Amino acid sequence: MAEGHVADSHEVIRVVGARENNLKNVSVDIPKRRLSVFTGVSGSGKSSLVFGTIANESQRLINETYPTFVQQFMGQLNRPEVDALENVSPAIIVDQERMGSNARSTVGTATDAHAMLRLLFSRIGQPHVGSPQAFSFNIPSVSGAGAVTFEKGGKKVKERRSFEITGGMCPRCEGLGEVSDIDLDELFDREKSLSEGAIAVPGYSVDGWMVRQFAESGFLDADKKIKDYTEQELADFLYKEPTKVRIQSINMTYEGLVPKLTKSMLQKDRDSLQPHIRAFVDRAVKFMPCPDCGGTRLNEGARSSKIRGISIADAAAMQITDLAEWLGTVDDPEVAPLMKTLRETIASFIEIGLGYLSLDRASGTLSGGEAQRTKMIRHVRSPLTDISYVFDEPTAGLHPHDIQRMNRLLQQLRDKGNTVLVVEHKPEVIEIADHVVDLGPGAGKAGGEVQYEGDVAGLRASGTITGRHLDDRARLKPSTRSAKGALEIRGATQHNLQGVDVDIPLGILTVVTGVAGSGKSSLIHGNVPAFDEVVVVDQSPIKGNRRSSPATYTGILDTVRTAFAKANGVKPALFSANSEGACPACRGLGVIITNLGFTQTVETLCELCEGSGFSDEVLEYRLDGKNIAEVLAMSASDAAEFFGKGPAHTILVRMIDVGLGYITLGQALNTLSGGERQRLKLAISMAKKGAIYVLDEPTTGLHLADVDNMLGMLDRLVDAGNSVIVIEHHQAVMAHADWIIDLGPGAGHDGGRIVFEGTPADLVASSETLTAVHLRQYVGA
Repeated sequence: MAEGHVADSHEVIRVVGARENNLKNVSVDIPKRRLSVFTGVSGSGKSSLVFGTIANESQRLINETYPTFVQQFMGQLNRPEVDALENVSPAIIVDQERMGSNARSTVGTATDAHAMLRLLFSRIGQPHVGSPQAFSFNIPSVSGAGAVTFEKGGKKVKERRSFEITGGMCPRCEGLGEVSDIDLDELFDREKSLSEGAIAVPGYSVDGWMVRQFAESGFLDADKKIKDYTEQELADFLYKEPTKVRIQSINMTYEGLVPKLTKSMLQKDRDSLQPHIRAFVDRAVKFMPCPDCGGTRLNEGARSSKIRGISIADAAAMQITDLAEWLGTVDDPEVAPLMKTLRETIASFIEIGLGYLSLDRASGTLSGGEAQRTKMIRHVRSPLTDISYVFDEPTAGLHPHDIQRMNRLLQQLRDKGNTVLVVEHKPEVIEIADHVVDLGPGAGKAGGEVQYEGDVAGLRASGTITGRHLDDRARLKPSTRSAKGALEIRGATQHNLQGVDVDIPLGILTVVTGVAGSGKSSLIHGNVPAFDEVVVVDQSPIKGNRRSSPATYTGILDTVRTAFAKANGVKPALFSANSEGACPACRGLGVIITNLGFTQTVETLCELCEGSGFSDEVLEYRLDGKNIAEVLAMSASDAAEFFGKGPAHTILVRMIDVGLGYITLGQALNTLSGGERQRLKLAISMAKKGAIYVLDEPTTGLHLADVDNMLGMLDRLVDAGNSVIVIEHHQAVMAHADWIIDLGPGAGHDGGRIVFEGTPADLVASSETLTAVHLRQYVGA
């Protein structure tokens, strides 16, 4: 706490008896208008206390102030399990959830910067083409006319009226910036007929309605090979417009295969598709920039209007640092108030370390850390005070050089009179805290207790796991492994890469690093070939609902159900809460959801199954003395002992290796953090030998003590004959590498070049890159 500051009962957020998730009656006093960091081993309960209790209750109480009519359209928040919360201020949550990957969402639209640009060009752009919507790629240009009949003075009057809307959408790509070209040979086998299964699209089985619509439409011969179709038959098969047909006395609409697939698969967000559908789309569809708009999404009219020779498409495509310079040249007095706000917004991007982005960058391509910092844009210059800002590992994806800038932003928010709550593991952030809450001592059931509460100096002397590891520094390896070949990349130009030539060593641990935006992900994800032996574990989110769990995602549940069925002589389906074994009252959810109409939905523990989700009959069946609910309530560590061998044991051991031994098998997948989800993906991808593993920041969400376990796991992967390529900023991982590839020297167009290749020892000894400077400080060289 800041020197001379004395907290009274109104100067603290008082939490009494918090029991959310694994918290064990936690009571803490958090000083207001100070910077508090919550730390502890992964799974110790930090997020449950900060997000699940404090922030959740703050938002719930704010929502209750709205009329019930408004509340029914808002997300329903449950009351957290806590005895009392006092002096809670309104909370603004800035988490790591990726921004909506809607194909029409860009950095500019997500931050309102593009809306201000549209207003600017509608005011002073020459030639003048219309209102701000004339520069929007989401609004098409339409016109129409027709007769309108209305009453006037007791008489019916008929008039002809017309309308016209001028939008900025490119008509060819419909504002998406790219068009697709379909590889017809991926859609069907020309050597087969429809009745032989010619259509190769997922879900189009021979006896299914999808294929029967073609076979029984009357337009095609189901027994004729596709290669023998006449020109008209092929056109009807592939491109026929929607036409009413009658199949087995049912009225249906027949449509060609290409437009049907375009609507059902190609026009949907790729990330929302099921994995096997996404794999098919990737094979069958080749995307390319729209030839009409050049990928700008805008029609010719919107692109023709310019300010000082720059169109809105040019401005949106600029790196934000360059855009800031150009905006400095626009000094027309009629848009002065608008320019002030726009310049401040653009300056916030640079201040927060995102100056290397462009406003036309699709928001779905941002990493978790970039998305979080983008959400911060609207808060950096906010005049609000006495607000609680809640951050979830704001340094995720940041190079040590960029962490200093993030620290300044957190301190600025605090100095304006706000309460800043940060869940974080990085020592650099813990160092600047006024107040530290350390939870533990372990993870999952072994955590959930406050181990230390006070200032940083006291944390160092506390003897907790965090206190002991706070000043730990990894050492450079005395010797490094020798490469067994290399993966050659030549002339890489994706995004900001500037014709990069590099050989990535194989058979060793290679770390690719550099400041945020220097081109690391573009180099690796854009150029490492997608062979079967390449295992990519990136930061893309795991799709899952409240019924999904680590047991279902990893496939462990199938093994468990089979074991229970074999031991008891019954069907495996009985041991699924989503199937025959579900509790009849709650249908496998474990809670009863009561919808109270326009007021808050209430969830109560199911009294019949007591939250297990299974029927009484199922819970009678045992496997080595445990029922299915007790097994799913086990942590991965406990379950690994319970299943001493077999496929389940193998996967559970991998979960422990990646630091997930504390997670219970039946825990809802949507309650896992971003780092936990990534490590779960890694756990189920570790089976291959002789493979190339590409890991994107695997230390995200890991406590200092857990990083050593991660390094041990990476060593085991390499020692088993694999090649491991890690995109990482953590200095401990850099120091442990056999080979480092450093990109830079800066971000955006100031990066995209290889500034160092070699061993960590050589980097520390001879290089002057930003990475070298910080790694040298870290290892004390």
